[in-house]
Amino acid sequence: MTDFPEGAPCWVDAMFTDVEGAKSFYGAVLGWTFGDASSEYGNYTQAYADGKAVAAVVPPMPGQEGTSQWCLYFASPDAAATASKIRAAGGEVLMEPMQVGTFGTMAIAKEPSGAVFGVWQPGEHKGFEKVAEPGAYCWAEVFTRDAAAADAFLPKVFPYTSHQVDLGDGPEAEGMDFKVFGLGGPDNPVLGRMTMGSEFPPEIPSYVQVYFTVPDCDAAVARTTELGGTLHFGPMDSPFGRFAAVTDPQGAALALIDVTTTVGEMPKLG
Repeated sequence: MTDFPEGAPCWVDAMFTDVEGAKSFYGAVLGWTFGDASSEYGNYTQAYADGKAVAAVVPPMPGQEGTSQWCLYFASPDAAATASKIRAAGGEVLMEPMQVGTFGTMAIAKEPSGAVFGVWQPGEHKGFEKVAEPGAYCWAEVFTRDAAAADAFLPKVFPYTSHQVDLGDGPEAEGMDFKVFGLGGPDNPVLGRMTMGSEFPPEIPSYVQVYFTVPDCDAAVARTTELGGTLHFGPMDSPFGRFAAVTDPQGAALALIDVTTTVGEMPKLG
């Protein structure tokens, strides 16, 4: 991968109190290997799938210890300008744009319904070196308790078009509200938005669910639970692949998807 267009997911990382435990877990479930920790940047450690950079893990900064979570970064040609758009659209900038050596400039923000995300203005580090292949990022969805707020915010910050997804009239689709955001139209979707219903415990805030690609979803789920993770949903077949929602042993939510095993017709976009 080289440059990512503005608004495209381009990188993902997570803070873990037990970094070695995280490396062991993700090495076993996703096949990751890891580079050397960069002491200059808080022991930030890149993860690789087949030698290609796909993510990073890092110890928490002082005062940020707690439940781990994956943070998805969206590409920006100007992180400071994107931060201004975030504020103007009703979001909150949690960490002001900060230059990370020659690698690029990052910021951390929260959209109005509470989901946290990152902004990345690339320098030497462009982002994912591969996507939608085993071990790599594939897709992401904003799970929100206030769909109207999220829907209004996202196109004001990034150059998205939005399209409601017709999930059909089957029992599995009842009450589901799903939208996709694309760059340049519906043929290039980059992000989903799902309304959180009563099946989500009230203490779970809005969040971004990151999907990682696996060659066999059932095997990855079995390995996840064997190593102390938790299965929350699935595995389930879909037109996009067979997927499951899990949390790792340190509480970070993620989804596992086998994109080669697809069932059913693609849903229509409204």
